[in-house]
Amino acid sequence: MRMEVNIMVQQKVTSIFNSFKYHPKKRSQIPEKIWHEPLYFIAFGLGSGAMPVAPGTFGTLLAIPFYLLLQNLPLYAYLLFLIVFTVFSSWLSDRISREIHVHDHPGMNIDEFVGFFVTMTAAPHGLGWIILGFLLFRLFDIWKPWPIDIIDEKVHGGFGMVLDDIFAGIFAMIIIQYLKVYF
Repeated sequence: MRMEVNIMVQQKVTSIFNSFKYHPKKRSQIPEKIWHEPLYFIAFGLGSGAMPVAPGTFGTLLAIPFYLLLQNLPLYAYLLFLIVFTVFSSWLSDRISREIHVHDHPGMNIDEFVGFFVTMTAAPHGLGWIILGFLLFRLFDIWKPWPIDIIDEKVHGGFGMVLDDIFAGIFAMIIIQYLKVYF
């Protein structure tokens, strides 16, 4: 009797712990072309999208050195770059997703660059602001509060893939601008 109870308890405990195991979503295959074709390499965040975990986070990290090159531009030039880069990123995301037959592949993270650049629009200079921008952008990009969740779900094509990151960047930018003015 005691042995049966021990076995039952052991099975129950095992099933509880099994329910807490991490079960990642099956990730789409990373196209081999990212290492051979420049447009794939760019779309996959200069290779950062090939990371086995958190490709969006690694893409955002890789966007930081490019932001540092852009941060001293006058605001009009920064915004012009941002518009051109958004159009290019939307076109590229649409093209590559059609070719690989995967809509919004998690490794295709050029949209993280766009979102981070939006976040840092007119941000004060300094490492603390960059870290804050990184954290806020990742928060909104992962959390996807309204309307980001709806955009992510309903807007298709390359522009849809980029637009949810633009909105995550706008949310983060608003907080940075508020902190810049009031603190």
